[in-house]
Amino acid sequence: MAAVVGSRLVRQDALEKATGAARYLADLAVPGLAHAKLLTAGVAHARMVRLDVSAARALPGVLAVLTAADVPDVRYGPFVRDRTLFAGEVVRFEGEVVAAVAALTPELAAEACRLVRVEYEPLDPVLDTEAALLEGAALVHPGWEDYETEPWIVRRGNDLGFMTQARGDLARGLAEADVVVEERYVADMTHAVPIEPHAALAEWRGRRVTIWSSTQAPFPARSGVARTLGLPEADVRVVVPTLGGGFGGKCDFHFEAHVAALARAAGRPVRLVLSRREEFTTIDKTRHPLAIEIETGARQDGTFTARRVRIVLDAGAYASDSLYATELALMLSIGPYRIPNVAAEAHTVYTNRTPAGSVRAPGGPQTCWAVEQHTDVVAERLGLDPVELRRRNLVRPGDTGPTGQVFTRPAALECLERAVELADWGHEPPEGEAKGVACSWWFSLPAPSGAYVKLNADGSGTIVTGAQENGSGAVMGLTLLAADVLGLRPDDFTVLHQDTDAGAFDIGSQGSQTTINNGRAVAAAAGEVRDQLLALASAELEIAAEDLELADGLVRAKDLPTRSVAISRLAAKAHDGELLLGRGSGPPPPLPEHDASGCAGRGAFSAFASPSFMCHVSHVAVDRETGVTNVIDHVAVHDFGRVINPLGAEGQVEGGVAHGIGIALSEGTVHADGTQANPHLLDYKLRTAADVPSVRVAFVESDPSESTAFGAKGVGEPPVIPPAGAVGNAIARAAGVRVRTLPMTPERVWEAMQE
Repeated sequence: MAAVVGSRLVRQDALEKATGAARYLADLAVPGLAHAKLLTAGVAHARMVRLDVSAARALPGVLAVLTAADVPDVRYGPFVRDRTLFAGEVVRFEGEVVAAVAALTPELAAEACRLVRVEYEPLDPVLDTEAALLEGAALVHPGWEDYETEPWIVRRGNDLGFMTQARGDLARGLAEADVVVEERYVADMTHAVPIEPHAALAEWRGRRVTIWSSTQAPFPARSGVARTLGLPEADVRVVVPTLGGGFGGKCDFHFEAHVAALARAAGRPVRLVLSRREEFTTIDKTRHPLAIEIETGARQDGTFTARRVRIVLDAGAYASDSLYATELALMLSIGPYRIPNVAAEAHTVYTNRTPAGSVRAPGGPQTCWAVEQHTDVVAERLGLDPVELRRRNLVRPGDTGPTGQVFTRPAALECLERAVELADWGHEPPEGEAKGVACSWWFSLPAPSGAYVKLNADGSGTIVTGAQENGSGAVMGLTLLAADVLGLRPDDFTVLHQDTDAGAFDIGSQGSQTTINNGRAVAAAAGEVRDQLLALASAELEIAAEDLELADGLVRAKDLPTRSVAISRLAAKAHDGELLLGRGSGPPPPLPEHDASGCAGRGAFSAFASPSFMCHVSHVAVDRETGVTNVIDHVAVHDFGRVINPLGAEGQVEGGVAHGIGIALSEGTVHADGTQANPHLLDYKLRTAADVPSVRVAFVESDPSESTAFGAKGVGEPPVIPPAGAVGNAIARAAGVRVRTLPMTPERVWEAMQE
């Protein structure tokens, strides 16, 4: 039997999702179920003068009403512990939770929220990030000095995480340049917008609580509940039913503790399902609004000599995991290019907007969009073709990254050449149409993970994992790895996952990490089972274990395949003695060797582990009378190391391109006095199936990672990064003007053409 890794696997969960048989959290019901509703602030910044819940508690059918006074006063947050479950004296953004209600019906819960009396003293909202950075500016968190933080964080005023990136001598590099180009780009806030809204259902049995949650990160959610409610983690179980998408918006810890506290107070199970409006306003995971200034020096031959960068990210009212986005934006601001002299700084700024966080490829699409448009502008100033400029500057073997990591065999140039070949670059489209190119790079996140693999008496297998399936197919693809190691078929395995009581710890579906980390654990666990099978077969066949192999459901002699024994026979025999059970775990691989000693505030991504490279080419048509842009065709070429499941990887790229085109052309949040003016799907424009062009996908398998399962690299996030840059460059070539605000809506394109 040929190796199964690399074959085109149809996911085990595909049929139930396609037929509607899958059960999502809102489908779950238990006896005595009560319904929850959150009362949120509705204003961007105010002091609570009075909070009266007596009328709500007196309403017949209301089982519990909770405020900050009813739960432990505990601050939480992944980097900066700056948040509590309920607002205390001050509300800092419109979606901050003021009270939570449990009632017999959803309608009663909503009515009880209307009966809560809150008197606010308005405070001026902090909305301008540049003004917020000025010395003496009003502080979103006046008492932030008392907050617990990670030791590497550099804080000052409203800047919750200042970071730098330095290399070489910027002044000398700019002096050596024949051309210096300086620009500024601005990106609006966008949202994850999964089809399924956030939801949670909690039920207590004695001292233990089980929480069914629509989370991408069940173990971090469990930790959040334990921390904020003062419980041992062993008393908190988090289970995830079928998840209706997440795109980063369901990472970390959200409303599980609110629902658990309500269920305990009500004495019965309680379920919360957010409305679509709440999904926009209440979640602390939006894509960061961003402003970036880029100055690049280049010689007349096109080689870069220097780059200066200043990035300002709007973190919103709480830090959440914004510092991930900040550090990633710094890395992407240099891109996969050889730039010997660099001085970059980034500011992560508190404002009174909805908190931002780890939406798919945090910091990536908006930074790549700006950098790649800037790269085209440099090419224009030098009189070079944009592809040729990239050819002359993309990293090659032996080159070093922004913090000195050495690239052994980067695939950046190969991705570029394959993409322009597929896109027929150089063949000019009709007037009003054009092609644009964008390159970038991304990381593979090293993280701890664990898994068990066991063989049943009939030779079928079960994978028990803490990994989380958010729709990408990564967990379903783990069967390929176990099957490859054990000489079985993927269909021979089932997967038990998404239950913190069953699987070993995993950080969740984030950072494109499931295949590379949990896959490593599954492969190791399957390897233990393989060794057990070889020992059993060696005794049965009287052949040394090193002379045996596993294939086609058999353990057989390498030089005489007819001498064999069925794995099912060995499994049945093992059930009379020692069971066939393997465990895989261990510490994650370290980051590649690098030097960030000259940088400030770096904590997680000072280098990119197993970096992947990519290049996209987009073909667009621009209507000069209306500014409407249509993407006609899109080419996406990616280096994912070794592709475990090409069918799944192609689907991830196609979905990422659709998401990226939405970021490019239509997705953006409109604010009015700190509150969102378009928190609904009528005016927040997503791409639909009718809007997505043909997407041609190709893979370059040039540098399999030695530290991941079967040489794979992360797949989920990279495809969303380059589309906006490629579309932006295509618009500039088609319309003759460059749009420097994201999204590049028809209005913005039209206005640029009029100017």
